[in-house]
Amino acid sequence: MRIAAELVAERGPAGTSVEAVAVASNASKSQLYHYFGDKRGLIAAVIEHQCASVLGVQARLLASVSDWDDLEHWADAVVAGIEQHAARGGCPLGTLAAELADVDEDFRAELEAAFETWRGAIHGALLRLRENGLLSATADLATLSSAMLASVQGGLLLTKTSRDTLHLRAALAGAIAHLSESGLDG
Repeated sequence: MRIAAELVAERGPAGTSVEAVAVASNASKSQLYHYFGDKRGLIAAVIEHQCASVLGVQARLLASVSDWDDLEHWADAVVAGIEQHAARGGCPLGTLAAELADVDEDFRAELEAAFETWRGAIHGALLRLRENGLLSATADLATLSSAMLASVQGGLLLTKTSRDTLHLRAALAGAIAHLSESGLDG
């Protein structure tokens, strides 16, 4: 599955064929067609793989957030993740959503659910900040969670196109500054 996911990330869903995956993975086309059924089944499996991969990392990192330093550590980890790929590729979920959301309703809904799960993990981190007295009791955590996720996605897109993580760092720093400044009582 890793090879199929890499090809889809590199070429996009439209530019990836079952045959290309067979060649890259040294598997027979008949094996892949047996396992996935068709190209749509292959793309569905890639979406499932990428969702599990991205959301697993994000859930683990965000579950450890209980103060501002932890939130900064999460932001640093997001940046480090994209630096490992030389600022290429962006967010696997964002990339898939950009290509598939307007052409396949089932894929759009699956990716929407993945973003909702990610937003929920961010919400949990912000809730712990609130419980620890670092965010106002009246802060709208749903809106702040959406803003944080939008900062991640926007920063990743700008980083992908510029090949410079400065944009991702700036987006995350701005989102965290907004949280720390506007989330306090008084």
